[in-house]
Amino acid sequence: MDRLDAFKHIAAQASRGDITFPANVNASLRLQQALNDPDCHVEEAARLIQADPLLAARSVAIANSVAYNRSRTEISSVRAAVQRLGVRTLQSLVAALIVRQIGSQVSEPSLAAKINQLWEHTAHVAALSQVIARRVTHVDPDTALFAGIVHEVAGFYMLSQAGDYPQAMEGEPEDWVEHGEIAIGRGVMAHLGVPESVVQAIEAMWIGLRALPPETMGDTLLLANDLSPVHSPLYQRPGAATLQGARTIDFVVGEGTLHAIMTESAQEVQSLYAVLML
Repeated sequence: MDRLDAFKHIAAQASRGDITFPANVNASLRLQQALNDPDCHVEEAARLIQADPLLAARSVAIANSVAYNRSRTEISSVRAAVQRLGVRTLQSLVAALIVRQIGSQVSEPSLAAKINQLWEHTAHVAALSQVIARRVTHVDPDTALFAGIVHEVAGFYMLSQAGDYPQAMEGEPEDWVEHGEIAIGRGVMAHLGVPESVVQAIEAMWIGLRALPPETMGDTLLLANDLSPVHSPLYQRPGAATLQGARTIDFVVGEGTLHAIMTESAQEVQSLYAVLML
């Protein structure tokens, strides 16, 4: 079995729902389903979040972050955090927990290092996506945050399976983009119940088609990926820049420029990134 055969095998399993997740992922998926219920109100959401100490701490932290604490009034309870954040942001936090849990049982050092780097990249892209959505593309910031968190889920799943399919780590990075990411990603996102609108935005990112100035959710993800100071360990998309180098892809946005907007938003981006890295 060569690398492409390994990708095909993992993708075939994912497409038919034959996916192996750690037990804690299944518990988090049940929590995600409960939060997806339109009848899930603040009190119930707070009760569910409090059952997971890590998630409870992260909810309070993000509620006190620059992105959500515009009044600079700190809170200390999960219930107050739920009221400030809303259920949709909590869904993103649970998604972040699920993505991180997917590779949590990998112990081989080189694979674990790639998983850690992939999460750093993911956290940067998610934070940048939310800010770009609000300040540049004017698409829904909550959806942008969620899309940024799950946009590399195919990579996390592939790395979690690489111990059984070592061939998947051999060959050129382009193999992953062309033959692995899309096929595996579609199956894993379907299993996780990722909304179709988010799947379409991520697929637009995979294809790499963009508009300048950016307009869509796919454009938002592509720009966030370009500006991320940490790239994926599985590939580096053509033209990837850094936040510091934003002026190299600068353009006019309203009465400002991308570089000026991102410089002004740097604290907000860093605050969101720091919370996601908890």
